[in-house]
Amino acid sequence: MKETIYDYKAKDIDGNDVDLSVYQDKVLLVVNVASGCGFTPQYEGLQKLYEKYGEQGFEVLGFPCNQFGEQEKGSESEIKGFCEAKYSISFPMFSKVDVNGDNASPVFEFLKKQAKGFLGTESVKWNFSKFLVGRDGKTVKRYGSLDAPEILNNDIEALL
Repeated sequence: MKETIYDYKAKDIDGNDVDLSVYQDKVLLVVNVASGCGFTPQYEGLQKLYEKYGEQGFEVLGFPCNQFGEQEKGSESEIKGFCEAKYSISFPMFSKVDVNGDNASPVFEFLKKQAKGFLGTESVKWNFSKFLVGRDGKTVKRYGSLDAPEILNNDIEALL
C-alpha cells in the first residue's frame, strides 16, 4: 500500500488524469458526493469551507458515487453542470467512482484503511462521507453523512 494520498492518481470530472501530489502539503477533505441524495445540500457547506480556508492551503475533493440508492445516475458532464448551476461549486470534482467493493477507487481504499468507520468498519455507509487528510497526506479523521460540513471548522483550523 502506498504511504500517503499524494501517491495516488485519479481522473477529474473532465476525464483528465490528476496526480494527487499536486495537493502536496495541503489539508484535504475528500468526500463521496451524489446529486440526488437527501444530503446533497451539503454541497453548499462544502463550498463555504473551500472558500473560507482555500487560501490557507485547504482543498475539498469531490468524488461522485452511484453506489448508494443510485443517487448519482448522471454522466460526468451532467454532474459538473448540476454542481456548478445549483451550488456554484468551484472546488475540484473527480470522475464517478465506487467507494466500496471490488471496483473501489484506490484513493478510497487508502482513506478507509487509515480511518475506520462506525464500530471499526471500513466500508463507506452512504453518500457524503468525509475524510480529513493532513498536510502529511495521511487521513486524520472520518465523518459520516450526518456530519454537516459546518462542524468541521475546528478540525480543519487545527490542521492549517
